[in-house]
Order: sequence, then structure tokens, then C-alpha cells
Amino acid sequence: MNRVSRRSTYFLAGLLAVVAVLAVAMVLYDHARREDIAAGVRIDGIDVGGMSAAAARTKLDGELSGALSSRPVVVRARTTTWTIDGRQADLAVDVDGMVAAAVAVSREGSIFARTARGVLGESVNRDIPLHATYSHRAVRELTARVRAAIDRPAVDATVQPSGGALVAVPDRPGVRVDSGALGARIEAGLTAAASDPTVEVPTRTVRPAVTTAQLAVRYPAYIVVDRGGFTLRYYSHLRLAASYPIAVGMQGLETPPGLYHIQWKQVDPPWYVPNSAWAGALAGKTIPPGPQDPLKARFMSFDGGAGIHGIDPSEYGTIGHDASHGCVRMTIPDVIALYSRTPVGTPVYIV
Repeated sequence: MNRVSRRSTYFLAGLLAVVAVLAVAMVLYDHARREDIAAGVRIDGIDVGGMSAAAARTKLDGELSGALSSRPVVVRARTTTWTIDGRQADLAVDVDGMVAAAVAVSREGSIFARTARGVLGESVNRDIPLHATYSHRAVRELTARVRAAIDRPAVDATVQPSGGALVAVPDRPGVRVDSGALGARIEAGLTAAASDPTVEVPTRTVRPAVTTAQLAVRYPAYIVVDRGGFTLRYYSHLRLAASYPIAVGMQGLETPPGLYHIQWKQVDPPWYVPNSAWAGALAGKTIPPGPQDPLKARFMSFDGGAGIHGIDPSEYGTIGHDASHGCVRMTIPDVIALYSRTPVGTPVYIV
């Protein structure tokens, strides 16, 4: 072997030795950093770059686990508040899992890339999200308490007879808590990075089935019987349209007070005599239209056997008195007029 060949061989051998030494050094360097976290890595916004796994766990235990466990989440609805903290929610932060994830992202890439990054002081811009568990039951229970305090059903508009007249009672919208959205906000607050998380209660308005604007349409006809004043008032779309003099039940057979509805109607009705002692020998019989039938022209039932009906002109002198066996008596022209305007189902309020 000549001198040039020997020099080439020595050079190559030396180069290989240097490469081998560098490779061993790189492996040892990389192995020594296997539990280290690369610069620039954060866990839930907390900088743990350049730390060992053990040091990062200690830091997270102090700055994250303890803080989340004792920090209250405030749930607010106007001036009312509720609170829940991590201890009440059995919050558990997975520190080991997050540190392992931070180490894993630090070990990404080839050994050459990791070594170059370490030697050159380059950083890894990564933020490991919070890993935590909590009691969903505790969140549901708090949501239920909030809902119980805030939920209010809608109230339909209606009419209330008062003093022989009709009074419109306006509707009232209700309020309902959006339980799903509230639960999600509470859960987010338990694990939020904010130092003082406040959750606003999400609500929605519950519309009534019957609004004030719909009342007049809902009540095209309404009858109020004022026994003391011997007056029947007829309302059309909640406006007083007519007043009629009447007779009502005598003592012991009073026209029953309360709210009823017209159940059925009949022109020139027969008299279905009730099985009552006052009916004597006629009890239970049916008297066809004619001179023996006291029901004249029209009959509108509101309480089974009781109803509104016309009477023979010979009995018009009873109008304005307690004279019937429970029915509401009217003159024939008045009952015909009322009949034509009163559909089945019309409310009848007797006061």
C-alpha cells in the first residue's frame, strides 16, 4: 500500500471514529432528556418548558389542581347567585396524564431534530389542554336548584266575571332555564382558566297559549247571570251587547252559582221533568210542547236539567223575582234573541 492510500485509510477511519463518538454522544444526550419537557410547552396555559417531568408535576399540583379545587364558580341570575367549587364537584385534575402528554410532544420528531432543537435552544409552541374529571351529578343538582328558583310557567289570558261584569285578566309570559346550556357553562367554568369564573343563567321566554290579544276572539259569546239584580248580561267578544231582565230559582231551589257552559239547545223544547219531590206526580215524565209545558220557545241547558228558557206571557210577572225551580226564566222575545246569538259551549257564569 503506498503512502497516499495509507493516508486515505487513516482519514476515513478517523472520520468514522468521530461520527461514532458523535452518534454515541447524541444518543446519550437524547436519553438524558427523555423525561424533560421542551422549551415553549405549556399545560393549560402554564409554562412548563425546560422542566423535568417531576418538576412540572409539582408545579401543576400547586398552581392548577389546588387552584381549581378551591376556586368557586359563580352562577348568576340578576341579583341571585349560586356557587360551586371543585371540591363540591369532585374535580380531579389528571396531572400525570398532562405531563406525559407534554413529554410526548417534546419527543416528537427524529433524534436528530430533537438534538438540534436542544442544542440550538429552539422551542416547541404547544399548549396541552386541561385533562380533568368532575361529578356530572353535582352539576345536574345545581342546575336543578337554579331551575326551581327561576322557572315560571306562562299564564294564559282569561276572563274573570266580577260583580256581574267581565274583567279581562291579561296573560303573563313565563321563564324557563335552558338546562343543557347552563350545565355546559357550569362545566366550562369548573375547568376555565379564568381566576373568577361567572356563569350567567341562560333563559328563554315561554309564551302563553292564549294571549291578551286573543281573548276577544276566544270568547265570541259570554253570559253573566246576576241573580241578585235579576239581570242576564250577554257579552259579544267581551263587550256588553245586551242586558235582559230574568227570574231565577226560588228559595230552596236556587239557580246554582258558578261557571257553566251551554251544553245543548232546543227550539220549542219539551219539558223533561226531573225526578224531584217538588215535581209531584209529574216527576220523571216528559211533557211535550203545549199548554202544559212551562218551557216556551227556546231552551239552553247549562247544568243538566237546569237551563235558560222562555215562559208563557201569563208568567211575565215573575220576571224580577225568585220564582223558578232553578232555571233562568226570560220573556219569549228575549230568549229567542239570546238563543240566536249563543252557540253551544258559551260560558255561563252565575253570580
